[in-house]
Amino acid sequence: MTKLSVNINKVATLRNSRGGDQPNVLKAAIDVQDYGAEGVTVHPRPDERHIRYQDVIDIKPIIKTEFNIEGYPSTEFIDLVKKVKPNQVTLVPDPPEALTSNSGWDTIKHRSFLQDVIAEFSEVGIRTSIFIDTDLDNINNAAKTNADRVELYTEPYAAMYAKDREAAIAPFVAAAEMAKKAGLKINAGHDLSLENLRFFSERIPFLAEVSIGHALICDALYMGFEKTIKLYKQQLVRM
Repeated sequence: MTKLSVNINKVATLRNSRGGDQPNVLKAAIDVQDYGAEGVTVHPRPDERHIRYQDVIDIKPIIKTEFNIEGYPSTEFIDLVKKVKPNQVTLVPDPPEALTSNSGWDTIKHRSFLQDVIAEFSEVGIRTSIFIDTDLDNINNAAKTNADRVELYTEPYAAMYAKDREAAIAPFVAAAEMAKKAGLKINAGHDLSLENLRFFSERIPFLAEVSIGHALICDALYMGFEKTIKLYKQQLVRM
């Protein structure tokens, strides 16, 4: 079964808007695990506008499932990840000013850089994943960076899903198949939701993990964390 990792950045965004520690990010990390999620994801940015670097350090001791830290591999980010030693680091090519992740790596142009960064993490036993789109050349070259996994950037799928879900999923199936043949495991994330997650999971049955934040947190505002996580996990059950 595909694992669900919950991105709790939006919990930190709400906390930071008021100051103090409510809603409490550590409690959110504990709760999503207690309610059945197989992992916790955070994406610290240089301006700390949601998850702060200290949050990442504080969260690590309470992880009893898996911890995934994603972000752009700046010197500060690399140092943080090597200090915390999560189960997985997901490398994302977003600049500091980006509102949210909006593209995958060009693994041809940045192959040498990625190889060097991945080597640093591999040396300390951290599993590596590269955020990537469905361009088959980039998928093929991702294996040459020595990453363990790729995370498919699924915003284009989500944007097209309501109009033509078959056309929306087709490039992701092709990309996932190529990645699998290259020896990479496949994660996915960005704008996956209760509306589109089951179809994505069914068409890529060997999907290892999905990382979901914005849509899940929005749903949780109405339904609560526990019910929402159960509903998302139901979408990942093989029928």
